[in-house]
Amino acid sequence: MSRVAAYTLAITAAMLMSSPAFAHHSFTMFDQSKTVTLKGTVKDFRWTNPHVFIQLLVKNDAGGEDEWSIEMTSPEHLSRAGWRPGTLKPGEEVTIVIHPLHSNEKGGEYLSGTGPTGPLLGAPPPGPGR
Repeated sequence: MSRVAAYTLAITAAMLMSSPAFAHHSFTMFDQSKTVTLKGTVKDFRWTNPHVFIQLLVKNDAGGEDEWSIEMTSPEHLSRAGWRPGTLKPGEEVTIVIHPLHSNEKGGEYLSGTGPTGPLLGAPPPGPGR
């Protein structure tokens, strides 16, 4: 095998092995220029890969409830910041600050919050895998 062919094969293999990093979605769907504060009840705290989610029931002006899907970073990053799978439990009252979706759907990116026992941890700093 020639040096050029070996070099090309090595570069191609390296690119294929790194493709998951390129496939990971960004947080551009959230409006980083706006923040929204939500007061509601935790419906579900989904400790899943690649991102953790808080499903939050928030009372609306019509007297009903809207379900908001709040996206967090990965379980690995949250663990390093002190979060655990049982940090939030269904039925708990919380106040959460988010960057809302650009689409105006009921969702956003978690920034910080207050739980039943006091302040929740803020989101860890942006980094790889976020």
